[in-house]
Amino acid sequence: MMERLHASDIAARVNDGLSTALDVAEDALARIATYDRVQPQAWISRFADDAIRAAARAIDARIAAGERLPLAGVPFAVKDNIDVAGLETTAACPAFAYAPAAHGFVVQRLIDAGALCIGKTNLDQFATGLNGSRSPHGAPRTVFNLGYVSGGSSSGSAVVTAAGLVAFALGTDTAGSGRVPAAFNHLIGYKPSKGRWSNSGLVPACRSLDCITVFTDRSADAALVDRVVAGFDPADAYSRALPDRPLGSRIGVPLPHQRHFCGDGQSEHLYAQALAKLQAMGHELVEIDLAPLSEAAALLYSGPWVAERTAAMADMLRDHPDAIDPTVRQIVEVGLGVTAVDLFRGQYRLAELARVAEMIWQRVDMLALPTAPTTYRVKEMQAAPIALNANLGLYTNFVNLLDMAAMAVPAGFRRNATGFGITFIAPAGTDAALFVMASRWEQAGHYTTPELDLEGSMETVRLAVVGAHLKDMPLHWQLTSRDAVFVAATTTAPSYRLYAMANSTPPKPALIHDDSGAAIAVEVYELSAEAFGSFTAEVPAPLAIGTVTLADGSSVKGFVAEPRAIIGAEDITALGGWRAYIAR
Repeated sequence: MMERLHASDIAARVNDGLSTALDVAEDALARIATYDRVQPQAWISRFADDAIRAAARAIDARIAAGERLPLAGVPFAVKDNIDVAGLETTAACPAFAYAPAAHGFVVQRLIDAGALCIGKTNLDQFATGLNGSRSPHGAPRTVFNLGYVSGGSSSGSAVVTAAGLVAFALGTDTAGSGRVPAAFNHLIGYKPSKGRWSNSGLVPACRSLDCITVFTDRSADAALVDRVVAGFDPADAYSRALPDRPLGSRIGVPLPHQRHFCGDGQSEHLYAQALAKLQAMGHELVEIDLAPLSEAAALLYSGPWVAERTAAMADMLRDHPDAIDPTVRQIVEVGLGVTAVDLFRGQYRLAELARVAEMIWQRVDMLALPTAPTTYRVKEMQAAPIALNANLGLYTNFVNLLDMAAMAVPAGFRRNATGFGITFIAPAGTDAALFVMASRWEQAGHYTTPELDLEGSMETVRLAVVGAHLKDMPLHWQLTSRDAVFVAATTTAPSYRLYAMANSTPPKPALIHDDSGAAIAVEVYELSAEAFGSFTAEVPAPLAIGTVTLADGSSVKGFVAEPRAIIGAEDITALGGWRAYIAR
């Protein structure tokens, strides 16, 4: 596995003469050459290798002349809706491409600070999407499981950072595009307060909401980039100077019935673990009503703000509609029917919801929400591109509309190696305090990062067995013949009852969920998805394969039973498991 690069470490070594920017450049080029066979679609364009070497030598010359540069020799990438002189800006639409005369404001500040620009990264076309599959250049995948979406729209930026090709990458965020890819790829995704970073040189998606963002492996590197690029830009009409605001320790979390995970039990479990970690860190968790924030979020695509995207793409819609991704076009064409009356009504409602949000900050200092409720395979996303994409924005779409800052942080992995994350969200101007919060989160415990997926991971499923499929039992061969791998001997959560079914050969148990039940012994095995499918096809009624909650709160597939299974059956719950019943 290629180790991830860290901006602060690289800059320190180059400034101190322990390495050179040229050494760093050669290493980055070698990494890119290695990873290009896996995900060449992460990039849209790159500077020629010799041009990168020449830029690195120029940085070394500045160091030799006595300069100390905060980002000396640090390789970075730029989402291809932000201008970099010398490379076309395309927004993932070749018919839109133009050659910028100058770097965008943020890019220029990074280069002035000694950073080394490698190239431009892929994105959901015109930054319209949260999944990463809406590009003519192909769909980047999450680096730990190539079957799953990378998240978007800043797809390529997340991938090249997570794969260790660059130390950081710029993205953008209007509805969550700088946070969702961070979660899926186990990164920090920092979305500044609106106006803290200049948008000069950015192709707008929703100009009044857009934020340039950064992906890094550590919060300290995001803070370093922020120190370099933050500042007022008179050329950007939305740039503003914001005084720093402190944060207390009260954290808002959704009411239990508002914690939606789209059926993803592993996400639900990881979020519960994250909340427990926050409590262990000394934070007070306060349940809040997310309904007004969710209503504000709906205004982004189901309200008049979709017309702001339409305004940004009006010329393309008129002159080159066939050059636009069909899903993107379907979304933005809706804005053609939005009236000024619709817009004013939407603004009035947003102002009312913003007032409600202000009242939330009287009860809590920040929110800690799932960054995304679940993730999807690329094939799933392509089959239902609008509905599944909307699910990914469940906890992100309101943030810019309500003028908040956000910091996405890693919070573990699902069993398929896709990342899960939470996001700290707070009022505008709390950016510095969010860096402190993210650093404390990291210090409270890191997560073990899986290996990069270089070939395409085999899909696996974990299955809990409770009776005749246990080791040394009569039907265990149905697992071993499918190369099932033993994972653990454990118990269910204390909310099941176990019955010995009547007239069953060989004898079989029936596991029934019952809040008055007990913990039942199970064995957990892992099978390929194909093997699991063939196994499930052989399960006879009244048994079935459902979802079983284990003692640690996680969920796996497992044997359950229909109500008719307990007709004439013996309740053996008190024995604690099937082995004890057989031994009796």
